[in-house]
Formats: sequence, structure tokens, C-alpha cells
Amino acid sequence: MKQKYYLLLFFSLTMFAAKAQIGGEFTYQFLELTNSARIAALGGSQSALSDSTDLNLPYHNPASLHQSMEKRVLVNYVNYLSDINYGYASYAKSFDNIGNFALGMHYINYGEFKEATEEGNLTGNNFKAAEYSFHIIYSNSYKRLKYGATLKPILSSFESYQSFGIAADLGVSFASKDKYTNVSLVGRNIGSQITTYYNSGEYEQIPFNLQAGITRRLKHAPINLALNMQYLNRWDLGNPEPGENDDENEFYPKEESFGKQIMRHMVLGVEILPSENFILRVGYNYQRRQELKFNDRAGLVGISGGFGVKIKRFHLDYAISQYHLAGTSNLFSLTINLNNTF
Repeated sequence: MKQKYYLLLFFSLTMFAAKAQIGGEFTYQFLELTNSARIAALGGSQSALSDSTDLNLPYHNPASLHQSMEKRVLVNYVNYLSDINYGYASYAKSFDNIGNFALGMHYINYGEFKEATEEGNLTGNNFKAAEYSFHIIYSNSYKRLKYGATLKPILSSFESYQSFGIAADLGVSFASKDKYTNVSLVGRNIGSQITTYYNSGEYEQIPFNLQAGITRRLKHAPINLALNMQYLNRWDLGNPEPGENDDENEFYPKEESFGKQIMRHMVLGVEILPSENFILRVGYNYQRRQELKFNDRAGLVGISGGFGVKIKRFHLDYAISQYHLAGTSNLFSLTINLNNTF
């Protein structure tokens, strides 16, 4: 009976968070980066994947944290653009009659910068910039419904400017009776800044992202199909609205059709499993392609791919994703099973 009350409270908080967020500029944008090679290969955003052994999934949907992930260690590394690197590490533990827990650390290192005056003169000093979020993940289940939450304290540091914040993810997933289909609903990055970067600074919003996903495993073929709908709290992702100080005669892109607006919310992914120990993946992110492509040379922007290999206790995933014609991003994920039997 208590679980029913928990679910009611969960849905109430999700609806409140969806209504409380409004448009505007965001801080802590690194929270939107995927550090999982598997998710990156499937388009960069998937919340309904059902895999009881992949510790990467709770990062995107806390309801995905499963008892079978106990005593697994996850280490991710992403060679991002320029000298920027980021990653994620996590460990899971389950407790009878309580639920499943995982601890994780997500970080991004922007590299080292040369200090200069407002006129552009170098001072000879260097400084660094980095951001961190600590993840405390909990999940449980009620029959075929799984639910979970993630608490994320945040530290952002740019030279001598620092900001603290707090965020949370709330997620649910529901599996069909035959377990071939799984659907999900996730509210990511619900929270705000606690302290601003400087005294008397304005509080900035963090990138709340309401997502809904579905995955389908084909009954007669080793193929997984994945669809994720992102930014459902913001319908218009392609047409910037004029600001208060913008010139009325300033040029703005032509308004997109309804179909293209729908596509901006969709992330598509396919997994092909030739064997239990080897997986091929490909994904397509229409929103990323429209934002970062050149009109005359789109290339493979928005298209990603990768593979996964399982060798005894080790599970290695790799992905390559092109964000821009100027370069690609390589992602590596390594999971180690520390259980005595596996």
C-alpha cells in the first residue's frame, strides 16, 4: 500500500516540475551531455532501454537501475571537441526490501586557459574551468512498473567564479507482459542554482528536459528499435523568438512545418545483435543535425554509430558521433562485474 502512495507522490512532483519550468538561458549545460558510448551511438538520448546489466542506463533514467547491476563498476571517458574531456564513474548496490542504489560522479574539464585583460593583453597567468555533479540514484519496482530518482549536487568552477546547485531526475518505466516492449517517462534536471557565480548575481535556470521513450525488441530478429522524445516541455526547438532588445526588422529563419518540429523532438536508434557478446548500433538525431550542419555540406552531422563487446567480466562499448564538420567525438564505456558469480 505504501508503494502506491510513493507512486502518487512521484507523479505529483513530475507534473509540478514540468509546469514550473519556463524558457530562457540555462546554466550547468553539461548535465545534458551523454557520457555513455551506448546511448551516444543510439543518437545521444534514450530513456526506455531495458537492460538489467548496463549501469549506464540509470544516468538517463533512474528507473533503469536494476538489482542485477549490483557490484558493477562503470567508467566512461569522452574525448570531446578541442581539448575538452568529460566522463562518468558509478557503482551500484542493492538492499533487500529497500531497493537499489548507485553512486556516480559526472565531470567535464574544459582545459587550461590563458588569462588576459579586457583589452586582450595576456597577463602570463593561466586558469582552469571544470564542472561536477555527484549522483545518488535510487530505484524500486511495483509489479511491471519501475520507478526511480536521482539527486544531483552540482559544482561549477570557472577561474575564480564558482556556483553551487542542486538538481534531480525522476523516472518511470513500464514493460509489456512479453517483455519485448518498454515505455518510459523521465523528468531530468529538476532544480536550480543555490549560489550564483558572483555576489548579487541573477539566478539562472538549469536545462529541464521532459522525455518519453519506447523500445521494441523484435520477436523473430535480433534487433532492438528505440525512439526517444526529448524536450517535451518546449515545443518550438527550431524558431528563436525575438528578444526585447532585438530589432523588429532583424532576419529570422522561416517558421518550420509541424512535421519538422516533431522530428526535432525525436531521437532514433537501432541495435543489431549478431551474438550475445557483440552488438552493433546506429542512431540519428534530427535536432542536432539541423543545429550544427552547414547548408551546403551536412555530412554525417547528427548520425552516430558504435559497437559493444562482452568478454567475461568486462563489457566495453565504443561510439563515434559527429557534432560538426570540424570534428567528431569518441566515447568509451567500460563496465566491470565484481560479483563472484556472473
